[in-house]
Amino acid sequence: MGETAVVVRDLRKRYGAVQAAGGVSFDVAPGEIFGIIGANGSGKTTTIECLQGLRKRDSGVALVLGLDPQTQGIALRHRIGSQLQESSLPERLRVWEALDLFAALSPRSRDWRELLEEWDLVQKWNSAFADLSGGQRQRLFVALALVNDPEIVFLDEMTTGLDPAARHAAWDLVREIRRRGTTVVLVTHFMDEAEDLCDRIAVFKQGRVVALDTPQGLVSHYAGRSTVRFTTNDGSFDWLRECPGFESMERDGRRIAIRGRGPLLAHVAAALVARGIAPPDLEVERGTLEDAYMAISQEAAP
Repeated sequence: MGETAVVVRDLRKRYGAVQAAGGVSFDVAPGEIFGIIGANGSGKTTTIECLQGLRKRDSGVALVLGLDPQTQGIALRHRIGSQLQESSLPERLRVWEALDLFAALSPRSRDWRELLEEWDLVQKWNSAFADLSGGQRQRLFVALALVNDPEIVFLDEMTTGLDPAARHAAWDLVREIRRRGTTVVLVTHFMDEAEDLCDRIAVFKQGRVVALDTPQGLVSHYAGRSTVRFTTNDGSFDWLRECPGFESMERDGRRIAIRGRGPLLAHVAAALVARGIAPPDLEVERGTLEDAYMAISQEAAP
């Protein structure tokens, strides 16, 4: 597949007075699960539609598997899979007919019966599209995106409409897709989904990428503070202020809360044990990707 699966440099797209993408740049490595998060209207869907040749960019560079989606779209579409945020099928088309049709159009299709099993559609194999629930339709569109055994699959709001159990089952399947060698570009509004699945995440804001890192890197940079809590009957703990990363301490009766950065839990625990103190309820509350995203969103516009 080469060293880079997707290359985007200064991609720009405008709709009249509205700038949907204002200089987007990022790379996606082969075999990576690459996440894209951001508010509605931040340019996420416009960007991935440009990468699939569904929209023409105004300027910039976009290469997917070494192909330009704007001029080599037909060749590219044989090698990628796509589940769009808004899709539809003829109401009377049955599930198996849709999968069979998409498989027939692909030069290297998978056995669509396997996809029925994987995406929990066996019981609905003969149902018309109109009779499917929202979650079932969503699973069908993901199955259709995979029927051509793509080298890269674009998933836009893949788990919208799915119940919690179905969402976690879908996450397992995305990991399996990657294990088979497929690169995944995942657009999502669910921070837990992005944090659990993605190797790296690009945060979009006002048509640009304003942050790009691993989930852990984003959390460390933008929400790196943690709080260590424990309960004690002992007296002063001012000596914990010497712990590396310490920023502040609060005490409410028997309950102590220490805030700071870095591996604070390890430092606090070591200091406590060194003095023969081992609180059974020692715990840490760390920042999450949602905390990091909120911090990025509140920063000044680029």
